[in-house]
Amino acid sequence: MAVKKVRMSSEGLQRLEAELEHLITVKRAEVAQKLKEARAFGDLSENAEYDEAKNEQGILEARIQEMEYMIANAEIVAESDLSVDEIGIGSIVTMRDMELDEIMTLQIVGSTESDPDNNKISDESPIGLAAMTKHVGDIIEVEAPVGIIQMEIIDIGK
Repeated sequence: MAVKKVRMSSEGLQRLEAELEHLITVKRAEVAQKLKEARAFGDLSENAEYDEAKNEQGILEARIQEMEYMIANAEIVAESDLSVDEIGIGSIVTMRDMELDEIMTLQIVGSTESDPDNNKISDESPIGLAAMTKHVGDIIEVEAPVGIIQMEIIDIGK
């Protein structure tokens, strides 16, 4: 099975490592305490608190495994590697919605760093996918629920 590299910035990797550390040191202890308290209620076969704590433990351990995989397979995209000629992960892209004549600026990031509220969109999102490897002046078409949206690339920064 081929290992898929997870592209991210060094800041994204640091955030991921900090979150993983929190899950391992704090959340695991909290879940373990919930399990201990639930066991004290007696019969585990009809113990909703125990079932809930076990479920929470399973979700937590799955998240920890996922984060460990992402960190182990992280490919750091350095700012010095970014181009202002072609859109890639890390690029800050200014584009114009051709129908609405609205200008927007977005940063294309790896899927682990996506934060649409702060104008950081994943390279796997419809706009991110359409924009990758494009240049200033190119027009991209993005399939959206309202139909095809055409956007012109106005600027690429880093």
